[in-house]
Amino acid sequence: MGKRNSLNDTTKLLIAVAILILLGAFGLRMALAEAVKPLDSQDTAIKVVTIPLGSGASSISQILEDSGIIKDSRAFRIVSKITGNDSKYKAGTYSLSPSMNAYQIMEKIKTGLSDGNMVTIPEGYTIRQTARLLADKGIVDEAEFLQEAETGTFNQSFVEDLPAGPDRMEGFLFPETYDIPINASAHDVIQIMLNHFEKIFTPEYQVRSAEMGYSMREIMIIASMVERESVASEDRPLVASVVYNRFAAGMPLQFDSTVQYVLGEQKDRLYYTDTGIDSPYNTYVNRGLPPGPICSPGADSIKAALYPADTNYLYFVVDPEGQGTHNFTNDYDEFLVFKKKYIDSL
Repeated sequence: MGKRNSLNDTTKLLIAVAILILLGAFGLRMALAEAVKPLDSQDTAIKVVTIPLGSGASSISQILEDSGIIKDSRAFRIVSKITGNDSKYKAGTYSLSPSMNAYQIMEKIKTGLSDGNMVTIPEGYTIRQTARLLADKGIVDEAEFLQEAETGTFNQSFVEDLPAGPDRMEGFLFPETYDIPINASAHDVIQIMLNHFEKIFTPEYQVRSAEMGYSMREIMIIASMVERESVASEDRPLVASVVYNRFAAGMPLQFDSTVQYVLGEQKDRLYYTDTGIDSPYNTYVNRGLPPGPICSPGADSIKAALYPADTNYLYFVVDPEGQGTHNFTNDYDEFLVFKKKYIDSL
């Protein structure tokens, strides 16, 4: 009898567990059915939502909730996981509505077909070139962009320390491919670029620049010269080493790029009338750094300015036989040989 009772108890327990599992499954199904419903089926207003590069399902879910597109970020994340969509979302700017259900939203942000304006700011562009490009793309008004860059207020604390004037933002509008939201203002565009710059110039970089005895802005001035003097990535740390070696030797930089910044044009060769131009940016006649960056440098040039190669080079000249590379030397006579070789190739 005791054995039969034991079997009955076991059977009852299994039945109870089965019922709980069924109830749990039913409850989960009900919860999921609720989770995929639109936040407000009557609200068809379009909201522009930007998903930044590198965003995971968790952060995307939170962005959607904060933007008023979904009700519960946690539920959206769970549905994303169950449906296998959590690793398929793509960065971009999307037009979404609270009337869309979760599946519609998922399909939209899986496509990568952004509703924003894609624009690539090339490395080495000046602020004026950037403004012109954005205007040509129909994203912002050129004059409005330059005015906002000169006088606008932005989130980054370092902006407050930048010298006033039309070149205030020179060097800090990071060159990258951006997905600009529809109807973004000049202020919005600049803020997006500054946000990206802040991600590139990490706390590690801030510590490194302080250890070197340079401010962030001084590092950006050096990086901008490295950018404009270099084509090949492998040359950037070498060009940066020349900057610091010339400082140590008490020599003027004599970088053509700083004169070209004043001239507003790129020349294959500068003449005495060019190198004698009266400007604080002319590093042929002024020692030390120019008063500000001469372009927006890319990540490689910024890194080179912070971590230059360990060399004794004082001179460099474009190698006419190379693919944009330079010949480097610490010997003046050898420099003259390299220079003649380059001039003869023009």
